Amino acid sequence: MGSGAEPDGASRSDEEWDRFLRESVAGAAGAPKEPSARAREVTRRLAAEPDRAPEGWRSHPPARPKRRTGWYVAGLAGAVALLGVAFAPGPVLGLLPGDGSDSRPPTAETARPTAAPPAGTPQRPTLDEPFRGSPAAEWANGAAGITVPEARAVGWMSAAEVERALTRSRDFLVASGLDRDVLLGARPEAAIAMINPHQKDVQDLLATAFRAPDEDNDPLLLFSRFQPARTQLVGDVVKTRGRLAYEVGERGALRVTADVTFVNPVAPAGAAGVGAEDELVRTIVRRELVLSWDDPEKVVMEPGTFSVVSYKYDMTNGGCGAPTGYLTPPFGTAARTDDTAPALDPYDRSAPVGRGGAAGDECRRATRS
Repeated sequence: MGSGAEPDGASRSDEEWDRFLRESVAGAAGAPKEPSARAREVTRRLAAEPDRAPEGWRSHPPARPKRRTGWYVAGLAGAVALLGVAFAPGPVLGLLPGDGSDSRPPTAETARPTAAPPAGTPQRPTLDEPFRGSPAAEWANGAAGITVPEARAVGWMSAAEVERALTRSRDFLVASGLDRDVLLGARPEAAIAMINPHQKDVQDLLATAFRAPDEDNDPLLLFSRFQPARTQLVGDVVKTRGRLAYEVGERGALRVTADVTFVNPVAPAGAAGVGAEDELVRTIVRRELVLSWDDPEKVVMEPGTFSVVSYKYDMTNGGCGAPTGYLTPPFGTAARTDDTAPALDPYDRSAPVGRGGAAGDECRRATRS
């Protein structure tokens, strides 16, 4: 490489020129440094605005309001809602107005309702979701759907004794309408043991009902039972809704009234796989029982038992014709199509129970199930 020329015309050797180039690349000590881009920007701003202090390197001044913020938030909320519908359409749609398919579960029933539950979006039940498409889908399971009122002293009973009697009354409803063995046709021994053994008319009914059922002596007057050879239960849940109430009865007795609806999903025995869902039926039984917890000093009775004052029930999809001692849901071609039969909304608990005494041969046509 040729030699360079000094300002005064003196020349440098090649070794000096190479050293100069190396020091220029490495940076000689004390050499002036090129200001950074931020330093140049601060210098420029100070020159333009001399009264303004420079911002700190890690300081975060409050953001200035920006236009269209509301649109941004609304768009974000809309996107979240769409994702919710995509991944969980049922719960989200249930929050939208005009859709009653997945409405908020009803509160516990403490008095007779003034109207029937609204009709939701029609949906076919499945073996995995047998209550789908009915008001019962929002009802409680089993005994949890039977409201027991707060106890107070009544007649010959203290508040604590009334509480025990109310609990036992609910236990009877569980043993007679929810016990799985009883639903599968077993004799309801636990429920029968709660009935005063000295009440002759009811004991006569029980003695005949399970041996030779007829219109006057039918187990279905007090118990829900299916014949396993014909019917299978779908799932492990029976949906219920109802309540207990009490007052002073004859001779100072505690008089308990139970009004409870039981929804039982069933299918033909052995039904499974393809086509089984087409045979699924919901048998719905609403029972009204009046029980008397009598004063043992005034009525012959056994401790811990009650007398049955009256019993009524409404039933749909439970069979028609001569009593067999079992509920016989209509499957397949046996499904009732007679539109002239008396119509009944089995979920309407605003009206009193209409059927009492003997079961008779009257069938009810369910307006929905």
